[in-house]
Amino acid sequence: MILGIDEAGRGPVLGPMVVAGVVLKPQAASALTRRGVTDSKDFGAGQEARDRRSELAEHVVRLAEDVQVEVSDHEEVDRYCDQGLLNELERESATKIIERTVPVTRIIADGEKVFGLLRHRYVHLRAFNFGERHHVAVAAASIVAKVTRDSLFGDIAARYDSEFGPLRGGGYVNAATADFLRRYHARYQRFPEETRRSWSWKVLTELEPKPLPLFDERA
Repeated sequence: MILGIDEAGRGPVLGPMVVAGVVLKPQAASALTRRGVTDSKDFGAGQEARDRRSELAEHVVRLAEDVQVEVSDHEEVDRYCDQGLLNELERESATKIIERTVPVTRIIADGEKVFGLLRHRYVHLRAFNFGERHHVAVAAASIVAKVTRDSLFGDIAARYDSEFGPLRGGGYVNAATADFLRRYHARYQRFPEETRRSWSWKVLTELEPKPLPLFDERA
């Protein structure tokens, strides 16, 4: 059996990051490949893409030997990013998944730089860029992570819908998210609580410039 590991939500300025792990036997891997399981990004954006990923995620859960998910909220992401340790947060999430899941013969993770260091601890682990090309378990994990993240972000969007309308852009660094942040800040003079304050996105520093260090006269 093979455990595939991938993440969703590393880049957004709003909301959580999700790391998922999916364990597949060869027969299940073949079945999911035939159903069209591939990297979650291949489906694009929009409601049709979300529906397709949700449909495939149901098949993944049905056919997999195990599915594990680790969610890091915006505060946890900020704590690690403030120290330049976002990759470490992903590795810790992956480690929790590996320790919790069923025994496997191989582990394949998406992201050589992020997950490659785990090979020192797990000799049967391999990390690749575009890991979904190496095994469908990684693609399945990417879909589960994305569907989970979309669901969690949907809860965030619902909190603001009545006041600001649909929260488009998925919380990613794009024009729709920038528009929402500007409108929210204009009304409340602060950012929504789900904002990752460690992000250096221009719109954040425009709305709330970070103070310069105090001049030390002893220097």
